[in-house]
Amino acid sequence: MAVVSMRQLLEAGVHFGHQTRRWNPKMKRYILTERNSIYIIDLQKTLVDIDRTFDFVKQTVAHGGTILFIGTKKQAQEAVREQAERVGMPYVNQRWLGGMLTNFSTVAKRLQRLRELEQIDFDDVASSGRTKKELLMMRREKDKLERTLGGIRDMARVPSAVWVVDTKKEHLAVAEAKKLDIPVVAILDTNCDPDEVTYPIPGNDDSIGSVGLLTRVVADAVAEGLVSRGGGASGAEAAEPMPEWEREILAGAAEEKPEEAKAESPDSPDSPDSPDSPDSPDSAPSADSADEAKQD
Repeated sequence: MAVVSMRQLLEAGVHFGHQTRRWNPKMKRYILTERNSIYIIDLQKTLVDIDRTFDFVKQTVAHGGTILFIGTKKQAQEAVREQAERVGMPYVNQRWLGGMLTNFSTVAKRLQRLRELEQIDFDDVASSGRTKKELLMMRREKDKLERTLGGIRDMARVPSAVWVVDTKKEHLAVAEAKKLDIPVVAILDTNCDPDEVTYPIPGNDDSIGSVGLLTRVVADAVAEGLVSRGGGASGAEAAEPMPEWEREILAGAAEEKPEEAKAESPDSPDSPDSPDSPDSPDSAPSADSADEAKQD
């Protein structure tokens, strides 16, 4: 079954590129035609690259990896946050701070500072041992850290890969990922450079519908990878500790399996091989009763 259909891509406007005067010649192989001075992206190639990217993301997560979702433009902020939180992955949707990847040790210290500030009750001035002004300054510091680093608060190490919406706007993030040899998965609009991306998806990176659809596809790949990671552990320790929400999902899936196995067991009184079963050959309905049931 296809990850996404051609109709879904068309309805989301994934095929619309930039104006013909704003393009990167390296994107020529992904362009189908030109209409009203707008480049039209070849969605057949988009579908092929979506399948390839989906498999990569799924396998990366299944082997214990993490995907960092990056999209700070207005059209991407909501989709990036929503889909990343849905699958428990880190994200950056406000502002990319230089060194988030290449200087992660310093970023980790700021994350620790954020966790410390979150333990403070800013409304309890009396027992805090601090003045109102000190608490106010600390609250502002906490709000700023939450705004810029809140999406990566649980990221213990640099990610295994990054999902980027608009490589031109997020050029700093792309450059840092390339410097660390981190695979870059990204939407490629007609003004982007495909040489910067490891797993490209040709498409519209300016439309809310297009960005939302493609980000959801990547998140779905992450979700499938998480399920594979849990199912393939077979008692051994996973390559990376699973968060509590993921354990609950896998535990629920494990409870459903014994019930299905019991329903299919040949020793079950409802089994087709059981003589008391209504589906047993000895209790098969007669032709007359079958005709009556059909008429009813």
